[in-house]
Amino acid sequence: MTPLSRILLAATTGAALITGTGIGTDLTATKAQAATRSYCTSSVPYIAGKGGYDTYRIPAAVTTRKGTLLAFAEGRHGGAGDSGNIDVVLRRSTDGGCTWGPLSVVAAGRGDTRGNPAPVVDEETGRIVLVTSYNDGAVTEAQIMRGEVTPQQSRRVFVQTSSGTNDGRRFTPPRDITAQVKLPNWRWYATGPGHAVYLSRGPHTGRIVIPSNHSAAPPTGSPDTGQESKYYGGHAIYSDNVGRTWHLGFVDDSYDGIENANETSAAQLPDGRLYFSSRDQNGLMPGNRLDSYSSDGGESLDRPYSVQPTLNDVPIVQGSVLQLWGGSNALLFAGPSEPTERRSMAIWRSEDGGETFEKALTLSDRRAAYSDLVRVDRRLVGVLYETGTEGTYESIEFRRVVVGGVG
Repeated sequence: MTPLSRILLAATTGAALITGTGIGTDLTATKAQAATRSYCTSSVPYIAGKGGYDTYRIPAAVTTRKGTLLAFAEGRHGGAGDSGNIDVVLRRSTDGGCTWGPLSVVAAGRGDTRGNPAPVVDEETGRIVLVTSYNDGAVTEAQIMRGEVTPQQSRRVFVQTSSGTNDGRRFTPPRDITAQVKLPNWRWYATGPGHAVYLSRGPHTGRIVIPSNHSAAPPTGSPDTGQESKYYGGHAIYSDNVGRTWHLGFVDDSYDGIENANETSAAQLPDGRLYFSSRDQNGLMPGNRLDSYSSDGGESLDRPYSVQPTLNDVPIVQGSVLQLWGGSNALLFAGPSEPTERRSMAIWRSEDGGETFEKALTLSDRRAAYSDLVRVDRRLVGVLYETGTEGTYESIEFRRVVVGGVG
């Protein structure tokens, strides 16, 4: 069987076995194989119109130290739009994503917009740290980017925590950290979305890094339309004390309109470096994905963001990365796989630390958009992603992929 045939088989059976060094040309998949390792291949924690919300968007997932899977999302009351009354919601799974507990509200909008969840688990304490973004529900992204709103109405940043014993059942109220992490000339601001990174090795072990993005006010004398994506840039924020205080790390501030770093995900590589994968928001350079590296825990970039040409099948959309450990050093990337349309969620793998990627598995040919990769346990990787048949945001599905040769 050719590698392509195996990928097509995996897409139709709804499961996959990742062997050798990670997802790759050894890909095989049958329901019988999956059944020997788990009793489900997928579940749907969020369905539009259910649970008191019109639409669910912006998935993010982590696995706690106790093995509980936490699936965060935005619960949007008034429709699928990015503004208005939006809550950050959560469902917990204690069986690896096969079934889900009741929906809970982690950060209530109360008429305002709370979203862009970026959760991470502190491996030493088990504490779950959640960073989110906020703006007044009466304003839009376009108004914020044009500088037409007050600082209190504009984008702000908040942190919440859940102790290792709470295991995601309860979170502290949102605490404003905007003054620590947002520069005065920035307008738009977004954390993640998707899981953040706990540094488990190197001189900054214990650091939490949140990949983020922003827009800046145009330079003095430049046209101030506020809609020009050339003023988008990536940055990172980090905490060295489990979320109590925060610092601004690297800032991508070229604003040249050629490569416009936007929504970003990150992973720590086996050599200790951080890999950053970013959406290129309408940059002039061909290609919809950008990437870079940091050797100092997110304080600076080793090189400017540049186009990742081996991910040219990905449209303009958020994507997710995950570093595998133990039996495989593959770096995974998840995102839609049709360059001009949000459709056909897929997984790519890299065996050279993100220098190149190879498509390994197409999960479905349905519409698909934002996603987050999560390590479920030693044998399973999960993909939490937006999908639908008629519309892209009909549900958020959780797909389990079996990792062979790990553990």
